[in-house]
Amino acid sequence: MPKLTKRLIDGLAASGDRLIIWDSEIKGFGLLALPTGVRSFIIQYRNESGRQRRLTLGRYGVITADEARKAARDTLASVSKGADPVGQRQAQRSAPLVSNMLDRYLSDHVDVHNSARMAESARLSIEKHILPRLGSLRVVSVTRQDVLKLHRAMEATPRQANLTLAVLSKAFSLAELWGLRPDESNPCRKVPRYPESARERFLSNEELSRLGAVLRAAESPGLPWAERDGAKAKHLAKAENRVTPISPRALAAIRLLLFTGARLSEILELKWEHVDFEAGAIALPNRKGGVRRAHPVSSIALTVLADLPREEGAPWVLPAPLDAKKSLSKSVVENAWQRIRSCAGVPDVRLHDLRHTVGTFASQAGVNAFHVRDLLRHSNIAVTARYANRDSDPIRAVSEDVGARIKAGLENKPAGEIVGFSRKPKTG
Repeated sequence: MPKLTKRLIDGLAASGDRLIIWDSEIKGFGLLALPTGVRSFIIQYRNESGRQRRLTLGRYGVITADEARKAARDTLASVSKGADPVGQRQAQRSAPLVSNMLDRYLSDHVDVHNSARMAESARLSIEKHILPRLGSLRVVSVTRQDVLKLHRAMEATPRQANLTLAVLSKAFSLAELWGLRPDESNPCRKVPRYPESARERFLSNEELSRLGAVLRAAESPGLPWAERDGAKAKHLAKAENRVTPISPRALAAIRLLLFTGARLSEILELKWEHVDFEAGAIALPNRKGGVRRAHPVSSIALTVLADLPREEGAPWVLPAPLDAKKSLSKSVVENAWQRIRSCAGVPDVRLHDLRHTVGTFASQAGVNAFHVRDLLRHSNIAVTARYANRDSDPIRAVSEDVGARIKAGLENKPAGEIVGFSRKPKTG
């Protein structure tokens, strides 16, 4: 057996057979020569279970004989300590992809432990941001640099970038638990979050008054027509004589946002079984999943609920117009809000800012900071209905006061003129 050198390899005559030349100095180090003329450096060894393995180090011409010799020494030294580079390579090739890990993360964790709102947010981050960049990578091969590139690509939207990073970090932590990555190898660790500037937008009294006028106009007959580009049909009335109808259910959803301080998803997921008119409470989902919790609401919010008709076979407080077995879609409310806020002269106000408005009105009324924090936070609805004293509940008092102030703003009246809830829910 000769020593594998450049001179020896260059001097090899072409052969019609597959040939292996073993090195005289390093046991298991050789050169594989194919009939095609391709020559590659290899090592051959037995793993700890006695199985023979063969590993290609590189093609001659891409790496030199000296480089291959050094690589052979290093690799065989690791084999002597129990390593199995061929087995490791095979395991890596069969390892699950990031897309597989995220599927399991959603089914085994998010859908089990998170609320519908949080699940929706996680899916958005995964589908829009993570899968396009990392989905085809092996779970074990993702590095901190991969995560940094993803995070930096979202620099223009720091909040979404941080939310996406949090989703990915949790998924990789679970991947360690599932044995898909070594312990303490989460590539999201030490990736710095972007600073987020809080967006504190709420409606002033004057803006609230304008919004109230628009809401009343939207209820009957509708809002001024919004002219759009494109061909105009001759049979239609002039733009100044036309109105845009607004979904009554969307209007009810907006009023409930104002009078409860709830999130849009919570209102859209509300069923009649979650409403207790006697207890003056609605059961909203726990943000972290699990059992719904009862939240006291103002008599004004109860009036909005009581004014809503109940459709036979419809479990939802706000059912979809064409299918009562489904809840009203988020897009219907958002589209209505786009038109309403434009007419009210508050084009920058989001639906979520109505929640900010509730909190701000509570603070401005001098409500205790802890009560503001706990506004719309209560125990199970059955416990509330059986044991709570409605008149002594401080959070209910906050809800009543804030609801009255917001309704007064919408109607441009002093808060004292607002009449409380006294009606039973409608049917039909």
